Amino acid sequence: MTKILKRMKGTRNKLDDVLIIGTVALDTIETPFGKVDKALGGSATYASFAASFFSKPALISVIGRDFPKAYLGLLQKRGINLKGLEMDDKTFHWEGFYEYDMNEAKTRKTELNSLERFKVDVPESHKGIKYVFLANIDPEQQLETLRQVNKPELVVIDTMNFWINNKKKPLMEAIKKADVLLLNDGEARQLFSTANLASAANSALNLGPKAVIIKKGEHGALLFTKNKHFNAPGYPLENIKDPTGCGDSFGGAFIGYLAKTKDLSERNFRKAVVYGSVVASHNAEDFGLNRLKRITIRDIEQRYSEFHDMREF
Repeated sequence: MTKILKRMKGTRNKLDDVLIIGTVALDTIETPFGKVDKALGGSATYASFAASFFSKPALISVIGRDFPKAYLGLLQKRGINLKGLEMDDKTFHWEGFYEYDMNEAKTRKTELNSLERFKVDVPESHKGIKYVFLANIDPEQQLETLRQVNKPELVVIDTMNFWINNKKKPLMEAIKKADVLLLNDGEARQLFSTANLASAANSALNLGPKAVIIKKGEHGALLFTKNKHFNAPGYPLENIKDPTGCGDSFGGAFIGYLAKTKDLSERNFRKAVVYGSVVASHNAEDFGLNRLKRITIRDIEQRYSEFHDMREF
């Protein structure tokens, strides 16, 4: 089938704060607490939505002609710039489920569809954006994004076990060019062949990043920088429905807060990790983006204060 690409109309002319490349997907998810069919998902979707609480994100990805107009309207309403969103035949679809261990998603079906043919093409208006989040996607596309942008001030990269297994070489090249590596505890152990997370973080720092963040799901997140580390707690949620997109929401909120404050100090990185944890904890309380659609910055600040209280002793 011939590939047909079409640019979506942008929402703004002025420069955005954060450039986010990743997937936009239709997710079918089942947990012990319910099920949704073809809900709006994808790494770039969650990251952009989370970043929008703090900054103005610009999204780069691909969708299909089957992508609901209501989902496009939701993204535009959030102020997410869609000029870098391309259209092809059919939208990436992931179907998975969780059992009572909500830290592990199990895949039933993956249909790459338009994502299989996607090639990054950063719009000219986006090339000067200074904060870049390489959300979970093929590391070759992450590298291509870096080739097309102009000297960003901060590059954050995320990944997953699929790319570690199948494209480790380009992934390692991309990590070397990033300032912050974001991955979960299982991926950290797998990528650096060690059971020790501190050892994995040090191996990552030796590649070039200035910071490594290891997400531990409901148990919080670890931030490692040279000779220092910080442990953000997990929020004790009573109501967990769907953890899909929590890691992407964490990354989007993390870089969104840094872009807002324009402060790349160690202390501010720690604050950004907590804001990432706050937004991710909200995300887990409902399916898809349902919870993030309802909360405000006031809800985020209130939970941030609770995190602060949990760390006082």
